[in-house]
Amino acid sequence: MPKKKVLLAGESWVSTATHIKGFDQFPTVTYHTGADELLTALKDSDFDVTFMPAHEAQRDFPQTIEALSAYDAIVLSDIGANTLLLHPDTWIHSKPTPNRLRLLRDYVGNGGGLLMFGGYYSFQGINGGARYHKTPIEDVLPVDCLSVDDRVEVPEGFAPDVNGNADHPILKGLGKDWPILLGFNEVTVKPDAEILATVSSDYGSLPLLVAGSYGKGRTVAWTSDVGPHWLPQSFIAWSGYKTLFEQMLAWATTKD
Repeated sequence: MPKKKVLLAGESWVSTATHIKGFDQFPTVTYHTGADELLTALKDSDFDVTFMPAHEAQRDFPQTIEALSAYDAIVLSDIGANTLLLHPDTWIHSKPTPNRLRLLRDYVGNGGGLLMFGGYYSFQGINGGARYHKTPIEDVLPVDCLSVDDRVEVPEGFAPDVNGNADHPILKGLGKDWPILLGFNEVTVKPDAEILATVSSDYGSLPLLVAGSYGKGRTVAWTSDVGPHWLPQSFIAWSGYKTLFEQMLAWATTKD
């Protein structure tokens, strides 16, 4: 059986630093990727994952339903709405281009899978900058975004509360004792969605893992990260790490 095709967009950034040594100074630029651990875990899975870093996605993310439909699922992870809305042709040359958030809504309605994983530029994000509130992506997700900065930092760590149906395909075989996490995006759950796991009661038992549907397609929201810093090494080393994300993808790409 051929592998299911998945497009993972986001999870890259560039940082700059100025090094000052007495009278002298010099700048450095560093390129980072945040999906290395997840991509390694999925390397020998049933999924053929294409990784499209955020700086490439602004230009190269699919602009037609036909191009999106080449994939069984799309994953948006730490990539803000502006990156998908502002193609260089629009941003630089003032040319009309397709609204890729609307295309993603149609893609899911036609039977595609959409997953959003948490981060500083997921859901509503840092300073509200991810900006998915009141967009076609929010229409599709099983959760609603806040209108403000939605990050909740938990430096002491919290143990997820796996309170959903243990027989749900996403949770099967994972048990209830998961490693700690260090933060998440705050969201609210839509009435017809299924909560599979929440954060600890110390943080209001807010949603952590939610499954839902839109039209003919399925959607998943994982409100913590796929790697550091919210997802510490103990979670990555956990035997369930690979299984959890594989089962999210498997469920999201299963046709009803």
